[in-house]
Amino acid sequence: MSGFGVFSVAGAEPRVGWRSGDEVVDLSALGERFRAGSLNPLMAEGPRAWADALGQACEHDGPRVRIDEATLHLPFEVADYVDFYSSLEHATNLGRLFRPDSEPLLPNWRRLPVGYHGRAGSVVVSGTDVVRPRGQLLEETGLPVYAPSRRLDLELELGFVVGVPSARGEPVPVDRFAEHVFGVVLVNDWSARDIQAWEYVPLGPFLGKSFLTSVSAWITPLALLEERRVEAPPQDPPPLPHLAGGRDWALDVELEVELNGATVSRGNARTLYWTMPQQLAHATSNGASIRTGDLMATGTISGPGRGSEGSLIELTRNGAEPLRLPGRPERTFLEDGDDVVLRARGGHLELGDVHGRVVPSA
Repeated sequence: MSGFGVFSVAGAEPRVGWRSGDEVVDLSALGERFRAGSLNPLMAEGPRAWADALGQACEHDGPRVRIDEATLHLPFEVADYVDFYSSLEHATNLGRLFRPDSEPLLPNWRRLPVGYHGRAGSVVVSGTDVVRPRGQLLEETGLPVYAPSRRLDLELELGFVVGVPSARGEPVPVDRFAEHVFGVVLVNDWSARDIQAWEYVPLGPFLGKSFLTSVSAWITPLALLEERRVEAPPQDPPPLPHLAGGRDWALDVELEVELNGATVSRGNARTLYWTMPQQLAHATSNGASIRTGDLMATGTISGPGRGSEGSLIELTRNGAEPLRLPGRPERTFLEDGDDVVLRARGGHLELGDVHGRVVPSA
């Protein structure tokens, strides 16, 4: 496992480290950029500095700390957070669940990467407890109540982190993706399905999504993912010119969801219909600027077969087919005390995992 992160030991000030197996290599002796409590200063420097830092990190023989002896921090200061809806399989699965007598995909889905803006302040590092959110739920009576979510779900996603900002009014085309993006993280965008179901018409997700988003403690630099780049699935119809391209940016990364010690899903990120460069191009196509620390997530990644879905609502067919876990009660949605771990691997390269434990509503 490799990647840049931020750690501290025994109450000392946080500093930048490099994940090497089960250890963190302390990079603080290499300069000011590594003594910061965030990766934002390094990320803002751009591709040349990133390549230099990666070379230094891989070669540095500095002090090492065991992972279990270190405190891991959110590796970057989140400027903005956007979540997309880029998996054809996921969108189709949900469409069939919610609109069984209609086309599963809405007319715009194949034309643009659908997305919404989340809350930067609710992005947390892996290992942070997930407090069951409260919100309005629609009862069988047809009236809403304010109560803890009863349909708490996980969402298996990748995300990319922006390093170099852009100017307002200047879109970032797909072929300039690598000039702006520092690296990739694994993401769990926890979802309260019942809160979301009541609130999302007509404006989309709000309280059902904004309570927590977990990211890995380690950012994998784009350079380390070069060997995992493959061609994305064909797009039909062809996208408009400003979204064309970026099809060689699908990532052959194996994905896994573990619930209470049992693996319940295995998939691969290469199935995404809309690639990360297309997501960035769409997000800036109206002239919106990006900033150092912007996080953009892919949305739930699901595969074409049973057991490759990236959320419980799909795995259980909206609760109709509960998961049977070895030695544990079956599950439709998450219960208090449940442990969720997301993992990602591309060949010998492991991305940082994302762990969260559900605790009762406050």
